[in-house]
Amino acid sequence: MKKLLLIPALLAGSIVVAQDYKYEITPVVGYNIVERNLDLKNQTLVGAEFQYNDCNTFFKPEFSVLYTDADYKNSAIDTDIYRLAINGVHEYDAIGMFTPLSKIGVGYETIDKHLAQNKDSVFVDAGVGAKIPFTDAIALKLEAVYMLKNNDNRWDSNLALLAGINFAFGPKAQAPTPAPAPVAAPAPKPEPVVVPEPVKQEVAKAVALEKVMEVKAAEVCPPKINLHINFKFDSAEIEKESIGRVNKFADFLKCTPDYKAKIIGHTDSIGSEAYNQKLSQKRADAVRNMIIKDGVPSDKITISAKGETEPITTNKTNEGRAENRRIEAELTKN
Repeated sequence: MKKLLLIPALLAGSIVVAQDYKYEITPVVGYNIVERNLDLKNQTLVGAEFQYNDCNTFFKPEFSVLYTDADYKNSAIDTDIYRLAINGVHEYDAIGMFTPLSKIGVGYETIDKHLAQNKDSVFVDAGVGAKIPFTDAIALKLEAVYMLKNNDNRWDSNLALLAGINFAFGPKAQAPTPAPAPVAAPAPKPEPVVVPEPVKQEVAKAVALEKVMEVKAAEVCPPKINLHINFKFDSAEIEKESIGRVNKFADFLKCTPDYKAKIIGHTDSIGSEAYNQKLSQKRADAVRNMIIKDGVPSDKITISAKGETEPITTNKTNEGRAENRRIEAELTKN
């Protein structure tokens, strides 16, 4: 029983969590589906967006540049258009696989050939969009951006649809570990207390009864333990920092022949329920195979796949989803 109670301490360790990133860059392509008064055609856009995340504000700053090689209607003249903008971007809580976002900002448009009363001018823009993650650091980014500028008291407007691959990089620095509290000087040793023999016997009986109750509770309700073995997004590969925890659990099972273990796999909520069910089984299989490879008899280890059905925290943040991608163990006595 003492060995069983020591399992959480034996397996304790830092949980692998998804890392926040300071920067994002998104190469984009798109098209102006609505344009008024510019008198242009073939408005295909290419460009890039750069976003800075290491600031505690509602809107994250973004710098964007868009380029268009457009043709004037009813002519053979083409022109280069550059649009530079500074925006504020806000990302909302994830909805399934989607992370919605909105943006607003101001920019400057410069046109190489000024026909049809077009001129270089400041514009304002606003947009909505969403990210669909492939990994923690790579996502598909979709946006609809409306741009409005004034040309000599004439309003020119554009609605552009953009798509790109969003790359996040530059992990944020982790919070420093707090300094240990000062150690107080040891208190003087108290005089030994002489306990009468009858009292000692009553205490021994109480301790024995408590141990019996703990054993009974463990037999009725097998303890479920978080092994702190986490996985990257959409992966069943055991990370290097988790291998030691698997080995320690295998050592425990080899030292306690009276116990069997059920390895339980979990996922976050991104993806379909059926896909996550299969992924959680692959994760449980990977841990079971490593335990058997460490010398634990295969008949002592079973697996169970829970998919996304039993989260231990929110699936709306990267950190929460990383904690939910985990392995638990349920011990039973032979």
